[in-house]
Amino acid sequence: MTIEALRKICRSLPDVTEDVKWGSDLCFSVAKKMFVVVNLEPPHQIGFKCTPETFGELIERPGIIPAPYMARNMWVQEQSLGETLTRRELEALVRTSYDLVVAKLPKSKRPSSERAAPRNPARRRRN
Repeated sequence: MTIEALRKICRSLPDVTEDVKWGSDLCFSVAKKMFVVVNLEPPHQIGFKCTPETFGELIERPGIIPAPYMARNMWVQEQSLGETLTRRELEALVRTSYDLVVAKLPKSKRPSSERAAPRNPARRRRN
């Protein structure tokens, strides 16, 4: 897998932004909250948030470790992009990471496609 393929996966999600932080880490965020980070220098380590169950399963696989500084927040790191995880697995894990971050956002900051449908103003309340 390439960084460009990862960009395509991440940018397909609603309201995703990207920027480079700490000199060489490409960060994908929603409402300024990161959900994927990939090092631009080879071997392109990638980190992302996951559920506690998935965290336990993933860190048992060779090539995946608890993400330094972020493991307590259920982030894992693949040591080399595409070496351990297949594209299909990574797509699902990126989506889960995105969903976990969006779920913690205030409703007003969630992507418009993720917000609850507004109430019908024509509907009257019963007293």
